[in-house]
Amino acid sequence: MTTPANAPWLIVGLGNPGPEYAGNRHNVGFMVADLLAERIGGRFKRAGKAQAQVVEGRIGPPGPGSRRVVLAKPMSFMNLSGGPVNALRDFYKVPVANIVAVHDELDIDYGTLRVKLGGGDNGHNGLKSMTKAMGAEYHRVRCGIGRPPGRMQVADFVLKDFSSAERKELDWFVDRAADAVECLVSEGLERAQSTYNS
Repeated sequence: MTTPANAPWLIVGLGNPGPEYAGNRHNVGFMVADLLAERIGGRFKRAGKAQAQVVEGRIGPPGPGSRRVVLAKPMSFMNLSGGPVNALRDFYKVPVANIVAVHDELDIDYGTLRVKLGGGDNGHNGLKSMTKAMGAEYHRVRCGIGRPPGRMQVADFVLKDFSSAERKELDWFVDRAADAVECLVSEGLERAQSTYNS
């Protein structure tokens, strides 16, 4: 699928708005988006009519190699993420193949990343909503959070903050996920996969 070289990328950190969710495992996408915004020297602001916060900037080496990006955090709650993402896609005229969802992933061990294009939603409500809104052919940076211990329900697990042991690694993990997004956008899927799909 060819995309116009000058088309922007839309990088969506998935999470739930509000301070009570900020440290949750389900909000690792927001954490990565915040770090990327810091790296490009931007601040999130309300996006016109879309229910989202955005930052516009560039990723990659200065010059013709850099890519125009829109970082977004949907403010609709996780299971309704598709609406705001679709509105931003229309507004910024972003091909679906230039969209990257950064999200928590239960089926991967904590601290492990997987970069991929397309696929199922694996029960993730944010992805489910995005796929319903625009099809599945967008990129994902899957941030492993592991499975809940014992008999803990999945919903309880993802809406809890990272454990104190996990928090020791969290900055490194978020930093690496942000690196993976930058690599995907500026150097392509194969390069990002060979570097970050540990």
